[in-house]
Amino acid sequence: MFDKNERNLSLLIDFYELTMSNNFMLDEKTNTIACFDMFFRSIPDNGGYCIMAGLEQLIDFIKNIHFTESDIEFLKENHNFDKKFLDYLKNFKFSCDVFSIEEGYPIFPKEPIVTIRGPILECLLIETMLLLTLNHQILIATKSSRICLSANGKDVLEFGARRAQGYDGSIFGARAAIIGGCVGTSCTLAEKTFGVPTFGTMSHSWVQMFDTEYEAFKTWAKHSPNNCILLIDTYNVLKSGLPNAIKVFKEIKDKNANIGVRIDSGDITYLTKKVRKILNSEGLYHAKIIVSNSLDEHIITNVLSEGAEVDIFGVGERLITSKSEPILGGVYKLCALYDENNNLIPKIKISENNNKITISGFKTVYRIFDSTNHMAIADLITNFDEEIDETKPLTLFDPIFTWKRKIVKNFYAVKLHKKIFDKGECVYKSPSVMEIREIKKRELSKFWREITRLENPQTYFVDLSETLWNENQNLLNKYSNDYI
Repeated sequence: MFDKNERNLSLLIDFYELTMSNNFMLDEKTNTIACFDMFFRSIPDNGGYCIMAGLEQLIDFIKNIHFTESDIEFLKENHNFDKKFLDYLKNFKFSCDVFSIEEGYPIFPKEPIVTIRGPILECLLIETMLLLTLNHQILIATKSSRICLSANGKDVLEFGARRAQGYDGSIFGARAAIIGGCVGTSCTLAEKTFGVPTFGTMSHSWVQMFDTEYEAFKTWAKHSPNNCILLIDTYNVLKSGLPNAIKVFKEIKDKNANIGVRIDSGDITYLTKKVRKILNSEGLYHAKIIVSNSLDEHIITNVLSEGAEVDIFGVGERLITSKSEPILGGVYKLCALYDENNNLIPKIKISENNNKITISGFKTVYRIFDSTNHMAIADLITNFDEEIDETKPLTLFDPIFTWKRKIVKNFYAVKLHKKIFDKGECVYKSPSVMEIREIKKRELSKFWREITRLENPQTYFVDLSETLWNENQNLLNKYSNDYI
């Protein structure tokens, strides 16, 4: 009988991965070495970049993947799997090499962000967890980054715990939001799990529990003098909430106490301007103004452009669900095999949709920087063993419109892929979430504002080395002679 309290995710597998693996084994392809790439084809919200996130959870899954007696019994009783395959699952041990771009780094369409190399069955059996883990956290980290950039230096808190799609969406969404730039989250379990800051004040029910709003605020200040952020829109922001808050603030003996007001409804621009003016007139210059209520990067940009006086934005469901575009759409595709003599055999998928044609081969990604200002110029996908000679000019060209070329001089190249697993053994230590947040801040600063702006960003180029491009053209010519 299945134990509902068991938290083994090894069978979180699309069923076809099991049927394919079973049949590969029957076809004696168990030991065939394959290479798979995870990549995505487009950026959510028509943005200019994404942020890598979720690698630590992928590592944890791979370290712990195993199939229990219960799993084997379930597959045996309910489906037509060969005994040899079930025995393989019972004794499963991951032995692949894993290469990945690190968390916090900006990433772009078409480039392999994770590459798995190893026995074909092992590559297949981690596909679903790899995709759902990275697709989710990259999506939320990217949305968070957009929102934090729109805040123009103001702090952003992730307030979406109750609106996420499930508890894992809340916990890991909070993690990704911090990576993207949020200074904290409302999700307490995220603090316990990842060591990230949590924040919270009161809800309207606190105010409603008391006979008067003033009594509610005064009681709060009594019990939480160093976290005296008062919610002032339960009844009327300017005529009731703010006057009562000011009265309580002036009664606090510690003049350095952390005080502020939160507004969760109404016209943000109008109300915050009024509130700031009145707080300043009362000498409460250090009182913070926090706003929430269905915010996103566009609303934040608009209210700030209108002169809203906001110190902190609390962003909930539109961040934690990436409401405007809630799917990243990352894919996992076979890109190469090795024959019995360990020779690499590139593999390609061709489609009538040019965007779905894959890039063959065992590859890596270089980021090309201008040596004079250390700003990113382009990403270059190469064969894994290719080296870039920084002493010679580098020709970059668009893989589709090859006449679009740029000769780069005075540059340096940084290889983005790190080895995460070596023959199944983890050789990488994940930074803390707060360290990844700083990595994201550092790495994103190396891109021009034209790339990171919210609306109509300039396209950041991801090109192929000439060697890799020629190999892919040969495959295209080989398989597409009779395509039209």
